[in-house]
Amino acid sequence: MNNGLQRVAPRGWGTHRTIGSAVRAAADGAVVSIQPGDYQESLVFDRDVSLVAEKGPGTVRITAAHGSAVSVSAGRVTLRNLDLAGSDATEPGVLIRGGSLEMERCDVSSGRVEVARDGVAVLRSCTIHDAKRSGVHLTSTARGTFEDCVIRSIDGYGVTLVDAAHAELVRTRVQRTTDCGVLLSGTSSGTFDDCEIAHTGDASMLVYAPAQPLLRGCRLHDAQAQGVRVEDAQGVPVAQGGVAQERGSGDGADGTDGADASAGRDERRIRLETCEIFRTKAEGVLVCGSSGVLLRDCQIRETRKPGVLVFGTARVELESVRIVDVTDTALTVAESAQVRARACTFARTGAHGLLGAGQAGLEVTDSQVTATAYSAVELGGNARAVLTDCRIQDSGQHGIRLREGADLLAERTHIERARLSGVEVDRADAVLRECVISEAETGIRIDTRHRPLIDDCEIRSIRRTGIEVACDTSMLIRGGRIEKTGSAGVFLEERSQAWIEEMEISDAQGSGLVLWTGAAPRIRAVTVNRSAKNGVYVHAGGAGVLEDCSFSASGFPAIYVGAKATPLLRRCVVRDVQEDLSTADGASPVFEECVSQDVKVSTMPQQERKTDTAAIARGSAAGSGAPRAQGRPTGPAGREGASAADLPDLLAELDLLVGLDGVKHEVGSLAKVMRMVKQRQEAGLEPPPLSHHLVFAGNPGTGKTTVARLYGRLLAALGLLTRGHLVEADRGSLVGEYVGHTAPRTTAVFRSALGGVLFIDEAYALAPYGQSTDFGQEAVSTLVKLMEDHRDEVVGIAAGYSTDMRRFVDSNPGLASRFTRTLTFDDYTSAELVEIVRYQAGRHQYQLPDDTLAALLEYFDSLERTENFGNGRTARQVFQRMTEQHAQRVADLAAPGTDDLTIVRPQDLPSRVEV
Repeated sequence: MNNGLQRVAPRGWGTHRTIGSAVRAAADGAVVSIQPGDYQESLVFDRDVSLVAEKGPGTVRITAAHGSAVSVSAGRVTLRNLDLAGSDATEPGVLIRGGSLEMERCDVSSGRVEVARDGVAVLRSCTIHDAKRSGVHLTSTARGTFEDCVIRSIDGYGVTLVDAAHAELVRTRVQRTTDCGVLLSGTSSGTFDDCEIAHTGDASMLVYAPAQPLLRGCRLHDAQAQGVRVEDAQGVPVAQGGVAQERGSGDGADGTDGADASAGRDERRIRLETCEIFRTKAEGVLVCGSSGVLLRDCQIRETRKPGVLVFGTARVELESVRIVDVTDTALTVAESAQVRARACTFARTGAHGLLGAGQAGLEVTDSQVTATAYSAVELGGNARAVLTDCRIQDSGQHGIRLREGADLLAERTHIERARLSGVEVDRADAVLRECVISEAETGIRIDTRHRPLIDDCEIRSIRRTGIEVACDTSMLIRGGRIEKTGSAGVFLEERSQAWIEEMEISDAQGSGLVLWTGAAPRIRAVTVNRSAKNGVYVHAGGAGVLEDCSFSASGFPAIYVGAKATPLLRRCVVRDVQEDLSTADGASPVFEECVSQDVKVSTMPQQERKTDTAAIARGSAAGSGAPRAQGRPTGPAGREGASAADLPDLLAELDLLVGLDGVKHEVGSLAKVMRMVKQRQEAGLEPPPLSHHLVFAGNPGTGKTTVARLYGRLLAALGLLTRGHLVEADRGSLVGEYVGHTAPRTTAVFRSALGGVLFIDEAYALAPYGQSTDFGQEAVSTLVKLMEDHRDEVVGIAAGYSTDMRRFVDSNPGLASRFTRTLTFDDYTSAELVEIVRYQAGRHQYQLPDDTLAALLEYFDSLERTENFGNGRTARQVFQRMTEQHAQRVADLAAPGTDDLTIVRPQDLPSRVEV
């Protein structure tokens, strides 16, 4: 008999009656050819052999007499065109404990295919069906390859990979399982290419980390639970060998301790690429625990729950993913999970587009959120989100809604056609930079104790108000424009505090600016055009400061001031209106250097505006005398963002300041060093280690704020700061009243200074002597971290008395390493104080003859320089007393001439001044 070929037939001469006898008779590598028929045998293989159904698939059926129909412990075994049936559907129908088994065009029923130990299985064009517990089970270090196979009608899992097993499935379908289609646990791994997992009783795929599947081009659909569910393995029952085993909670699933498993999780990411997940009864993808998952070029649709839900401490990345047509939220991130999404689409949802809660973090770039039933983006709890270059359209509620302690940074994001507000901030914090909001009910509504920042945003075609600032709310609006609103451009509600600068408001169907009772904003360089009602409306009891603003072409009087309202308008212009001012009885507006042009009915007090830059520079050393808005940008309108061409003018302006010779020399030297730094950067050379931060040490009234403002403009002219504006702050604007309030408050002030100078007056008050638990220490720690994170974006200047400033810098190592240079501001000499008074006199059209100047010099020489001496402030007070004395003297003259009205005599000097 030829041992290389054995023949088997149920009946017949010269053949084996059983397959088992043929296998025993066959030599290594022999082929056993089987005639059609039903064979009840349990075959055991331990060497190389091939079994082939001679007449093709479906002609030979092998039913196990007991146990498995086929068992392989060694050798290389090949089965072709055979139907195999186990004796017990809960046990293996085919078992590989060692060696390898290759199956082609075979059918396995009533028992799973199990590969254990170091066994290897390769199945091509096979069908596995009607098994219990699992259809395919790989354990230990087993390996399996399944190409063009079908695994169906399984009472349990379709495929289970446990321990360190690895499987490769190509063009394989897993269908109609009562449990999950595929389960991975332990440190198992698998690649799934062009596979289909459908009609499962639980999730299409369940992964217990740190198992690591890779899916490419797969379709997962019609699951009774999730498309993919990823969980941590610790303490979770894991199917192994058909028996649930409890995994310990102390060790990692791969035998390492928990710390090692955590450290390596970023390298063991679960990946889905070009996959489709649809028609699931629960989430499309659910990730919890500490897993890392990447979805790239995938589509998730028609899910009953969120398209993607991430919570725990999981980390998920979405690249070019579409989540559409879901009955719940497209993407939900909760607890401490973190999600990054790039070039994604979230559309046609039954709830939100993006939802963040707890301590979750969400970073979305170049993505679209469209056609959501609820708010497109909703953040609550302490969730944090960053939106960059995104587009939000057609939301059923708000475009973006922030609640409780949520925090948002949105840059270059477009929000269109929101049914309610484009952005709603409710007890949360936000920074909106270069965003566009259009066709919403309300553009932006802010109601919070934080200080949100709206930077260079565009708000247009709004059905109601462009920006609403709620009662007792503070915020910053810098740059940008509002156009075509159905009501007011900006509405500031009761007791609100806002800093608004360099904004354009046009074509409002109500008033451009509305300041309600108790509102006290600081508004600078705002232009209001073509308002259907007033340019600015100040309600009864309203206040605030409006500087360098322009109001034109309004349907009602450009400025309306209600009863008991006390706004200050400085250097404002009204043009092209029927009437410039309307006031109610009891209104008390103050106008300084305001002008009306092309106005038919003018009742606004007007003064010629001063434009002598050199004179302003000389006088500014003494301070302007206006109250400072703490934590808000200050500075001449239109001077931010200086260019290199402005540098000589800025240095000349510095030189024109009264006194301060040492400071001028230091700042001039710094300017030269900074110019060299910029030149090195432009030449591609590394800049030298250099801190821009400074300490200004000196007594009050010595010009520290003026020099700080010039220093910022110098750095902007050199290209080292983008804007060069000045933000003034002190302890009151940085430190909160209760635990947890200080850091957000300090951060908001710091944000407003980005691109410019943060000037902290009386900085030593943040570190009171002997009070290590003071809230000021939290402000200092927050500032140190922010200065490190934004080292090239902001310059910090800490100012105060010399002795106190040395103690302040030494109070925190971070301060000492950043504030390495101190500029000392000496007290003004008597001659310098006379020069300041002479400038003040010229500015207010008074004359000081030589005898008056001499008397002034003698007067200042006689003043006692106590700790309360005010320097420039004292000079202003002296001038004010002189004008009062002058007025009393001239009032007694019957017909005073021009000289009488303008010349201040020595006798007008005060005999005593409070300093």
